[in-house]
Amino acid sequence: MNIKPTLSAGVVIVRHFDDQYRYLLLRIRDYWDFSKGMVEPGEDPLAAAIREVEEETTLIQLDFRWGHAFTETEPYGKNKIARYYVAESAEGEVFLPVTEELGKPEHEEFRWMEYDAAFGLLVPRVLAVLDWAGKII
Repeated sequence: MNIKPTLSAGVVIVRHFDDQYRYLLLRIRDYWDFSKGMVEPGEDPLAAAIREVEEETTLIQLDFRWGHAFTETEPYGKNKIARYYVAESAEGEVFLPVTEELGKPEHEEFRWMEYDAAFGLLVPRVLAVLDWAGKII
């Protein structure tokens, strides 16, 4: 029996620093990823991705200047697929707010990283997303 994978959605967020793009990475324990979270029943995946970015980082007004193209991971973990879009955040401070559910921030750290530095921190599943985003921007 094939069980349909659950879908999460997120955004590879970039920002210009010193004439180059840097990628926003978030850390939980020793695992780095882009902002993402579960798509609620009936929710549009892009709307879910935007909601998750705001909930996890407080960033708003993302510029999807490269359109709404996305990439998806192969199923992983407990039959989950992650869909990622690419957007620029030209302004706004990243803040990792305390979540009601956890009583602490969902992520422990964030970093704006150059492509090569980000490449060294990511697992293969997320590296493929970074590579895809790098080709778009």
